[in-house]
Amino acid sequence: MDYKHTLNLPQTKFPMKAQLPQREPLILGEWQKKDIYSLIQKRARKAAKYILHDGPPYANGDIHIGHVLNKTLKDIVVKYKNMRGFDSAYVPGWDCHGLPVEHALFKELGIDKYQITQVDFRKKAHDYAMKFVNIQRAQFERLGIFGDWKNPYLTLSPQYEEAIIRSFAELVKKDYVYRDLKPVNWCFECETALAEAEVEYEERSSPSIFVKFKIIDFPKKLAGRVDKDKRFYAIVWTTTPWTLIANVAIALRADFRYAALEVKDEIWLIQEDLAASLLEKLGVHNYKKIAVMLGEELEGLAYEDIFQPARRSDFKFVLADYVSKEEGTGLVHTAPGHGQEDYRTGKKYNLEMVMPVDKKGRFYQDIAMEFKGSHVFKANPAIIERLKRQGNLLSAQEVTHTYPHCWRCKKAIIFRSTRQWFLDIDKHNLRKKMIRSVNQDIQWVPASGQERISAMIELRPDWCLSRQRYWGVPIPSLVCSQCNNEFLDSKVIDNFADFVSQEGSDAWFVRQMKDFLKKDLRCPYCDYRGKDFGKGEDILDVWFDSGVSHQAVLKKRKELSFPCGLYLEGSDQHRGWFQSSLICSMAIDQRPPFKTVLTHGFVVDGKGEKMSKSRGNVVSPHDVIKDYGAEILRIWVASSGYNEDIRISTQIIARITEAYRKIRNTVRFILSNLYDFNPQVDKVGYEELRKIDKWILFRAEGLLTRVTQAYEGFQFQKAYREIYNFCNQDLSMYYLDMVKGRLYISAAHSRQRRAAQTSIYETLNILIRLMAPIFVFSAEEIWEHMPKDKGLQDCPSVHLLDWPCPHEVFGQKDLVARAKDIESELKEVIGLIPTVTKILEEKRSQGLIGSSFDAKIILLTNEESSLLYLTRIIPELREIFKVSAVEIKKETGDKIRVVVEKAEGNKCQRCWNYSRGVGQDSRHPSLCESCLDVIGGNNEEKDQQKGSAIL
Repeated sequence: MDYKHTLNLPQTKFPMKAQLPQREPLILGEWQKKDIYSLIQKRARKAAKYILHDGPPYANGDIHIGHVLNKTLKDIVVKYKNMRGFDSAYVPGWDCHGLPVEHALFKELGIDKYQITQVDFRKKAHDYAMKFVNIQRAQFERLGIFGDWKNPYLTLSPQYEEAIIRSFAELVKKDYVYRDLKPVNWCFECETALAEAEVEYEERSSPSIFVKFKIIDFPKKLAGRVDKDKRFYAIVWTTTPWTLIANVAIALRADFRYAALEVKDEIWLIQEDLAASLLEKLGVHNYKKIAVMLGEELEGLAYEDIFQPARRSDFKFVLADYVSKEEGTGLVHTAPGHGQEDYRTGKKYNLEMVMPVDKKGRFYQDIAMEFKGSHVFKANPAIIERLKRQGNLLSAQEVTHTYPHCWRCKKAIIFRSTRQWFLDIDKHNLRKKMIRSVNQDIQWVPASGQERISAMIELRPDWCLSRQRYWGVPIPSLVCSQCNNEFLDSKVIDNFADFVSQEGSDAWFVRQMKDFLKKDLRCPYCDYRGKDFGKGEDILDVWFDSGVSHQAVLKKRKELSFPCGLYLEGSDQHRGWFQSSLICSMAIDQRPPFKTVLTHGFVVDGKGEKMSKSRGNVVSPHDVIKDYGAEILRIWVASSGYNEDIRISTQIIARITEAYRKIRNTVRFILSNLYDFNPQVDKVGYEELRKIDKWILFRAEGLLTRVTQAYEGFQFQKAYREIYNFCNQDLSMYYLDMVKGRLYISAAHSRQRRAAQTSIYETLNILIRLMAPIFVFSAEEIWEHMPKDKGLQDCPSVHLLDWPCPHEVFGQKDLVARAKDIESELKEVIGLIPTVTKILEEKRSQGLIGSSFDAKIILLTNEESSLLYLTRIIPELREIFKVSAVEIKKETGDKIRVVVEKAEGNKCQRCWNYSRGVGQDSRHPSLCESCLDVIGGNNEEKDQQKGSAIL
């Protein structure tokens, strides 16, 4: 590919200075000016696709640190895949509808939905969402994230909304969607139904009470054993006293044993295994077990309504498998209007569904007349007091437990039966198909995600699709003017979708119903035929909006593909976007929308605690960027183990900054020693390299293999750690420290200096590409300053480079084998460095030497092979140990022993090495023979022949 321009970054005398907050915006500006993302896409036009589909964040505020984690992980994957030769387009998106945006806007406006018309509010909500789309777009770009920012997907766009309606129509046609009166998660603050993914569980204090229900008839086993005049009670435990008003049954388990206990002048029914501990808790010490019965023997037993004893005939004992012995009494209060399990039991036994609670969470029906107008939670004390007054209360106390809360307003929710639209998860064996696909067709990273989402799908209820809000895509349902029933018609939905494609979903609210009716319709409930139908008022669950993004985005944009390669989101999306996407895709296309799913944990503070403004432990990404640069946040992401919750604090950022400084200084040293190196003419051949040069190249090839494997396995923490260790240890601690002399002291064009430059250039050429997906800004700055090989001089960005392959020379199999031998040979020598360093330090503390160049090292060994090998590489040993002289001597003993002496001769003022040759030349009495040769320009051959110090 031809490149017309390179980045035009302001040049600095010393590249890689620690000025990230100032330098990054300049680099970002050049990327935008040159449109690097488009160049990447143009370069990969005919390549195989690897698509990461972006899960859309809500457009309702500035980005937070969780966004940084998520988007950076995605960007690392996309940049890596592009460098590997894939066409990995990244189309960012935003979720613009639903309660998150609506809640934030109402809060900003300081009003509720009764103070503004729906159409007026929708206009404001559109503008509000678009404002934050633009704000977040700039903030994401500031992180160095590449993508089609000019053309993102927005769930509020007419084209996307049309896809939502078309997808909904497809599900209606396949008979997945139905309407029913069922208990749902209900937020009385937001006045809407909530999906499972919209519920958070927080600690809450609730009343815990034990209550007596009077049983009307004695079971057969008690006949003749007790006086029938004695009162017989079922003992029930609950933490929601307010739901007792809607009680219509008591559930038992068929195979549990239930004891009839005589307590004073009453008979109590309690599950046998729980009886002793419960009675002790209630302060009952004298009781008598009269009989034991199985739950199945008690089925159908009648009892009195606890609040209206006259209501006797419909209150029965029923059987249910969910009754447990973990807590309570083994008898479960059942109110079909207030819970999923209760609802299923109610269906099984055709129980009455009592619903005395309105949308604001207040009692309103006659059955709750005494508490009418009271909020259910505030009514609890009054209900408990009444139970106490009428003698039904055995115990009452407060307990702290996890309780569902609304994810938006953070208020505790209730379970309330309302008429809603549902998607039938079991229709056409959808649930089984999803579980099979989860277990067979999809790769889960980490693997535990498979079991987690499989269990969730197995237990999940039908999907409540409808919401009682203003802002979102309307469900185009019809309300019959004759019977007032609500229903769906696929032709009406299709007609509505045609308008949506041009006008957006507001068409439902501004157009008349006749626009959507092409002919007379028939009400499926009362058989009314005509055009007198009203419009339904519900909107679609926002999770449906994003759940059909594979229909609206992956299938419609030519640069993408369906199914895509990867979905990557937080672990909470196992019950959110992953599940909603899987449901819709399996129902519509009979296949999952993704091949791989990667999940990450949540961001917590340095102590592992949840962040909150009230605690004052929130870390703002904008503050970190302002003070340290976005690169530091990217490194924090890559260096963290995302499989668990990820910690962040000022101390952690400081450690990341220090680690970055070490990497930066290593690269800066390399760049400062390549200023006069032209790889097209100055490279030396492999055979001209010294062993230590070949060693670092072999280590770099190993780094390439390990880091590539880490990226392939989404192990970014390992990739970062490998890069850091290589820079900090192999390069900084060892190789670069060893070859300083060659780089600084040898003649500028000498083969020995060019050999060292060749080695650091080839190493950097690998390292910069391995760094690029993580260190996006620093890698770009390195590329701007480093010398370039043939064909790459005009490449405008490091992110347009290919991923490194094994080097055409250094990576050849025979040379790799020889390099392994070199590493094996040098392993013992390099292993001696800590010993040599320690002895040198001891001599320094004794005043024998100053710098290491003041010393001579004597290596003593009895092994012939070691003697021969060490003697052959004496010039390299001086370089490795950074001393003036090395001698090899034979001595009894198996291991190599190190002796340090004062170096002989005088100190050269140019290279600091000691030599007897210092002072031999009257013109330059302070220089050694090697430095004299450098000045004369002919030191190389002499150095090789006599094996003298290379410095």
